[in-house]
Amino acid sequence: MADATETAQGPWLIVGLGNPGPQYAGNRHNVGFMVADLLARRIGGSFRAHKSRAQVCEGRLGIPGSAAGSPRVVLAKPMTFMNLSGGPTGALASWLKVPVERIVVIHDELDIDYGVLRLKRGGGDNGHNGLKSITSALGRDYHRVRCGVGRPPGRMDVAAFVLKDFSTVERKELDWFVDRAADAVEALVTQGLERAQSTFNG
Repeated sequence: MADATETAQGPWLIVGLGNPGPQYAGNRHNVGFMVADLLARRIGGSFRAHKSRAQVCEGRLGIPGSAAGSPRVVLAKPMTFMNLSGGPTGALASWLKVPVERIVVIHDELDIDYGVLRLKRGGGDNGHNGLKSITSALGRDYHRVRCGVGRPPGRMDVAAFVLKDFSTVERKELDWFVDRAADAVEALVTQGLERAQSTFNG
C-alpha cells in the first residue's frame, strides 16, 4: 500500500515522445520511446493500450524494497503522431490526477549535440511539435529530459533529419545514450531536479 505522502501526491507521469509504428522505431524523433521502453524493462513491466490513446506501463522506479526511494510511476507513449501528443498526455494527467510538476517528458532536441542530456522544468517548445502540443494541453511547467540529436548536416531539412534513423556512427553510442537518459529520469524522480541536473546536464 502506498504511504500517506505518495497517496497525497499521486504517481509521476513519465511520457516518452515518438511516432507509433515500426517504420519510425529507429528514428531520431523516437528517442523518447526508446528511453520509455528501457524504463519499462527496468521496472519489469510491459506497455498496454489505454483509453487515453497511449500505451502505459505502471511500476516503481528506484531501489527495490525501498518505498521511499521507489516512487510509483506511470510510463506513457502517446499513440497519436508526434504533433498530437498533448491529447493523450493531457487525458492521462487528468485520469491519474497528476499535477504538472510531477510530469516528465522525454524528447529529442536539435539544439543539443548528439549524446548530450539537459534536464529542465518549463520553457518554450523550440519548434518541437510534440512539446508544442503538450504545452497546449498542460501549460509550460512540466519537466523535460532533452536528448540531444544535433543539427542536420548541410541543408538537410529538419523534418527529414529527425525522421531518419540514427547514423551508423551514432548507433555505436545509442545504447549508452538511452541508458544514461533513463538514469537521468530516475534521478529526477527520486532525487529532485537540481541534483539530477548537477549529475546529468552536459
